[in-house]
Amino acid sequence: MLVASKKPLISRSELTTAIRSLNGFFSDGLIDAIQPTGPATVYTTSVTLWMMVMQRLASGSTLCGIVKDFIANRPAFCPENRRLSEGTLSQSSGAYAGARNRIDLETVHYFYQQVLDSFTERPGPLQFRPRQTFLLDGTTITLSPTDELRKAYPPASNQHGETVWPIMLFFVAHDLQNGTAMLPEVGKMYGGKGDSEALLAKRIFKRLPRESIVMADAGLGIFQVAYHCLQEKHDFLFRLTTQRFESLIKKAELVEKRWKKRVWKLQWEPTAKDRKGCPGIKKGEVLNVLIHEIEIGENGEKLYLVTSLSEDSESLADRYRCRYDVETDIKEIKVMMNTENIRAQSEDMVLKELYTSLIAYNLLVQFRRQAASLSGVAPRRLSFTEVLNTYNSFLRIDLSILPTEECIKRFEQALAMASTCKIPNRPGRSYKRAAHPRRQKTTKEQKAARKKSNTKINENPPET
Repeated sequence: MLVASKKPLISRSELTTAIRSLNGFFSDGLIDAIQPTGPATVYTTSVTLWMMVMQRLASGSTLCGIVKDFIANRPAFCPENRRLSEGTLSQSSGAYAGARNRIDLETVHYFYQQVLDSFTERPGPLQFRPRQTFLLDGTTITLSPTDELRKAYPPASNQHGETVWPIMLFFVAHDLQNGTAMLPEVGKMYGGKGDSEALLAKRIFKRLPRESIVMADAGLGIFQVAYHCLQEKHDFLFRLTTQRFESLIKKAELVEKRWKKRVWKLQWEPTAKDRKGCPGIKKGEVLNVLIHEIEIGENGEKLYLVTSLSEDSESLADRYRCRYDVETDIKEIKVMMNTENIRAQSEDMVLKELYTSLIAYNLLVQFRRQAASLSGVAPRRLSFTEVLNTYNSFLRIDLSILPTEECIKRFEQALAMASTCKIPNRPGRSYKRAAHPRRQKTTKEQKAARKKSNTKINENPPET
C-alpha cells in the first residue's frame, strides 16, 4: 500500500490552509457577489464555475456526465435546495447549459486571476527577488462551424475557396519557474488582415509582472516585438532566423570572437514595415541589443539569438534550451485538457471553456510541482498524463465533499503516488520528442520526406 513520505512536502497545517483556501474560492461568496443569482437557484455562479473546471479536469466530459457527478458528489458550498435534498433534481443538462451561458467572461477572468495569484509567491522588493522568465508561443484551435464563429475566426482558404472550420489563433505565456499559464490572448488566424502573433504578444506584455524576461522562437524575433517588450520594462531573449541574422550583422559591430561563438553589438533600427507595427515610435529611435552566434551540437548547427540581456553566450544558450518546454505545455493544454475539441457554438462560450481549461491546467501544474519537489526532480520529469490520472482518482471531487482531515489524507496519498510518475530517461534517443502528434491528414512535403526516408532504408538495408 502506498503511503505518504515520512518527510512531507508541506506540513499538515499548510495542507489544511490550502484545502480551505480551495473551497474558499467558491464558498466565500465573492464569486456569487460578482454575479448573483436567485435564491432558489441550484446552479449558482460558484457551482457552475466549479462544474466547468471539473469538466475540463475530466478531459472534456459531457454536460450530462458532469451533471451526474454533481448530483452524486454535491460540494459543501452548494446552496440548500429542496430538489437536491429530496433527490428530485433533473439529470438533464439543460439547466446547467443555461447557467454556463449566463456566466460573464469578467467573472471567469476574476476566478482565473484568483487561482493564478494563489500560486504566486508573495515577493519582496524587486531588487531582492529573482526575475520571472516567461515562454511565449502560439497555436491554433479548430472550432465548430457556426455562422458566429466563422465570422469571428474565419476559416482557412485555398484555390477552391474557404474551408469549413473556423480557426482561432491562441497565444499564451508560460512561467518558466512554476509552469503556470497566464491569461491567454486569442485572435483570428485568417480572413483578410488576421491578428498577428506580434499583436497578441504586445497585449500579453502589458499583463506580465514588472521586469520579466521573455523568451520566444524565431517567429517573434522581430523589431516590433522586441520594441513592445522593452516598452513594458521587460528584457527579451529571441531566436533569429538565419536570413534575419545575416541581415542584422551587416550593420552590427563584432565585439567578441571565441571558439564556437561570436557576439555583435547592434543599434537595431526599425524598417518602414516595423514602424507601422510600432505606432508612436520616435524618429531615429533604436534598440541597443546584442546578437549571439553559438555553435551547438557536433554537426555544426548554429543558434542565433538577439537579446537585451548582458549575459555571456553560454548562459544565454542554456537559458534558451528551456524554450522548447512551452511546446509540450501547449500539447498538454490541447490534448490532455481537450481544448482542441471545444465544440461550443458561440464565441463567448468558446472563450469560457478555454479559460476554465487553463484554470484546470494550472491546478494540475501546481499539483505536479508539489509532487516533483517530493521526489526531488524537475516538474517536467513527471508525466503530465499520469499526474492528471492521479489527480482525478484522488482529488477531483473529494476535496469539495470530504471533511478536512480526510482530504489531507487523500492529498498526501495522491502526492506520494504522483511523485513516482517519472518519464523514463532515454539516453540513446536520436530524434526530437514530438510536442504534438500530427493530424492524420498530411502535406505533400511530408509525403515526399517519408518516401525519401523509405528509399534510403531500401538502398541501405540493415546488416544481418
